[in-house]
Amino acid sequence: MSRRAWMMSLVLWPFAAAAQPASGDQTTLGMRLFNQSCRVCHTKPQLASPQYAPVLSMNTLGGKADVMRDVIGNGTPRMPGFKYHFKPAEIDAIVAYIKTIPAPSDAPPPVKPGSSRDAD
Repeated sequence: MSRRAWMMSLVLWPFAAAAQPASGDQTTLGMRLFNQSCRVCHTKPQLASPQYAPVLSMNTLGGKADVMRDVIGNGTPRMPGFKYHFKPAEIDAIVAYIKTIPAPSDAPPPVKPGSSRDAD
C-alpha cells in the first residue's frame, strides 16, 4: 500500500467506522438507533420521571416484525413516524433489536425482608 493510500485510509477510517456498527451486527445498529431516537419515550429515565410510551419487547405488537416496521415507519396518532428519518434497513435493525428485548414480567418486584411493605 502506498503512503498516500495509507494516509487516506487513516483519514477516512472514522467515517467508515461510524457508518457500520463495530461488530457489523444488525442488532447492534438497532440498539444504537433505539438509544438515539426511541429510548427517550419508551424507557423510564429516572425513578421519579414519567414514561411516555409503552415498554417495548419481543412481544410488542404481537411480536410481528412487519407490524413493528409499519408502526416505526408510519407512526401512530401518539407517535411520529420515522420513515423519513431512518432508511428501511435501519428500521429493520431497530425491529431486530426490539425482538431481543425480553418481555417484562407481570409479577411485582420481590419485597426484601424487613422492608416497610413486609410489615403489612
